[in-house]
Amino acid sequence: MSTKIVCFFLNYLPRALFVSVLLMREETLSAVVFQPSFLFMSGSRASAFLVGNVSDITLTISSVTPSNTTGHLPPPSCISASAVQWNLSQELIGNSALLVRLSLNRTLQLCGNETDCCARPLCVVETLQVSACLHDAPLASLIIQAQIYAQLSPAGPVSDNKTIVPNQVFQPLGSCPCDLTPGACDVQCCCDQDCTAELLWLFASQCLPGPFGGTVTLAPEYECLTQSADDAPDWFPFLCVNSPSENNPFLGLFYDGQTIVPKPTPSFQAEQMTAPVPPMNYQQGEPIFTIDNQYFTIPQVTMLGQCLESAPVAFLQDFKAVCVKTLQTCPAAPVDLTVAVRDGLGGVITVSVVDEAITDVSSYVSSPVKLQFGQSESVVRRQLCVNVVLSLSYTLYWKGNGLTGISVTRRIANITLDPAVSLTNRYSAVFVNGNVTAQPYSGNPGYQVERPVIGGVLNSATGGLERTPLSLWQAVGVSLCSSARMRQVLYGLNSTSGCLMPVSLLNLTLCSQLRETVRSTLAGLVSATHISRTGKADFSSPESWTLIRTVVQNSSQPAVDFNGVCTGVPAHLHIHIRSLIMGTVAGVPQKMIQSAELSFKVATWSLECDAEEGSPCVSPDLTQSFLVTSSVTFTDVPISTLPKSRFHINFTEFDCERNDVCWPELFFPLTVYYTGEPYTQALAKGLILVFFFIAAFVLGNPWRQIRQAWSNT
Repeated sequence: MSTKIVCFFLNYLPRALFVSVLLMREETLSAVVFQPSFLFMSGSRASAFLVGNVSDITLTISSVTPSNTTGHLPPPSCISASAVQWNLSQELIGNSALLVRLSLNRTLQLCGNETDCCARPLCVVETLQVSACLHDAPLASLIIQAQIYAQLSPAGPVSDNKTIVPNQVFQPLGSCPCDLTPGACDVQCCCDQDCTAELLWLFASQCLPGPFGGTVTLAPEYECLTQSADDAPDWFPFLCVNSPSENNPFLGLFYDGQTIVPKPTPSFQAEQMTAPVPPMNYQQGEPIFTIDNQYFTIPQVTMLGQCLESAPVAFLQDFKAVCVKTLQTCPAAPVDLTVAVRDGLGGVITVSVVDEAITDVSSYVSSPVKLQFGQSESVVRRQLCVNVVLSLSYTLYWKGNGLTGISVTRRIANITLDPAVSLTNRYSAVFVNGNVTAQPYSGNPGYQVERPVIGGVLNSATGGLERTPLSLWQAVGVSLCSSARMRQVLYGLNSTSGCLMPVSLLNLTLCSQLRETVRSTLAGLVSATHISRTGKADFSSPESWTLIRTVVQNSSQPAVDFNGVCTGVPAHLHIHIRSLIMGTVAGVPQKMIQSAELSFKVATWSLECDAEEGSPCVSPDLTQSFLVTSSVTFTDVPISTLPKSRFHINFTEFDCERNDVCWPELFFPLTVYYTGEPYTQALAKGLILVFFFIAAFVLGNPWRQIRQAWSNT
């Protein structure tokens, strides 16, 4: 492959296709390959696979060393040399693989009285190269780095005595749990056998107590045998506990008592799927069922981009799917789509099918592969496939919590099967409320995310509103505004899109006309004058709609600009929609649109002219493409949460939940809300307090003054 062809692939083909081309080129040059191609060998045996066309392949092994100058290993060779201590064998696996085994043909022992032995523990340090040859020509190589240690044999005779594990019922934590370091004395571990008498004298008075220090026969203080009669408390002879020493709380899980045997359960077991149960009525997001209690399915695309031929359809969830596949043979004949479906209202509906024949299949079938040089058209096998399904467009009509009808438009065509032809199938499902002419809702009553924002224009004849969409650019093809498509504004999704508008030098000299042209082009995206506040629009009630306000910029621009420059061009349209939460339905917040406004952002357009390149700004036909964009932003208006004072609340003086002063709490112990004690006791105590209050008032200074005044009169 020449350098020019490689550059062509780098500049014009995707990276994944370029990598696949290089891999195909490598496979054609090398018919076999080792998997893996490098091994690190620490034992006496190793194996690898030789994959590919393994017929007439011979294997050679040699010991190699890196070059002193370059540091690289020598190229593969078909001559075996200096690898006498290795055995190489091969086994055919299937028709396209060889299992290559490499083993050491001698034992490794450290030198003693033997003659053939290893002088050091790391005995074999060698780099091996296994080459796959075809007619004395190397095709692939396997590099093995061997580092094998010699075997250490015991000095004395090997004993068969087994280690005796003590009964854990009486020694639950071992004979000395604090012995953590083998061959050394652990501080404060008095049961450590590695501690000498001199070392034990240093911390004899600070030994670790309890089971961790080796004292496993501790008896609790409530045992009758723990305390003597002299220092025992008064309650001890009557309340002490007699318990056997085997019943020790420190035994824990090692207690030799009743045990529970767990039931063995298999690991990595596939979950047993239960049969689907059709609901009484459908809720949003729940699957739709057929009359035989199976899922109603339509081909859809998964999150990984794969196409599922049988994917369940969820109630009130629209979708569009595109599946691309390469045809080697003609697809199967169309299946019967007249399925009986449960409507969710206690009845059954049948899918109605409408077939539509397509003559122009350019948007569904890719162009066939061009013939190779020197290949005649008669060599290419062509086959006519009749009635191939191109797309399925489902329309599901719903009302309340059920379905009222399902119709599908099936588009079919005849396709000529060429080499590597690709078929693009399109599938869609749209839920429509009411009849065929009705428009789908975007929520009930609040808007739902990813549902179209409902726009309308006032009809002067009827006094109502007619539905009109709010759109953004969806550039396709050459990305020109003249051929760009439009897509609806979806609630809750902020997005920006644009297209290109070709402008000549003559257009730039007429700035006023150019500004008006660009503004009218962008204004065509939003032909609506009103926007519905709720997702369930009422077209007969203008009060449930809000007016779309247009922000006017106070800027004066000159009518003519010179030198191919025009300022103040409204090149960007921004739609700002504000929404707020207006109550809840079944605990779900309902979002309503509060206001919507349009604004234009101006830009300066100027032609890039270069006299040296032969394009000066003198030719009126000189044209350049400028970017025209549109965007939408959704903003949630926060609800004011400032607490109201008692002066701002009418008729709520005695409302303890909405007022900062709660007068009923003054007599709270006398109310039924007081639960600290029985109500009768609280009432009696309250009456006693009232009696003492009256008595204090009667016997106090005010009552004495009243008696004196009475006696004086």
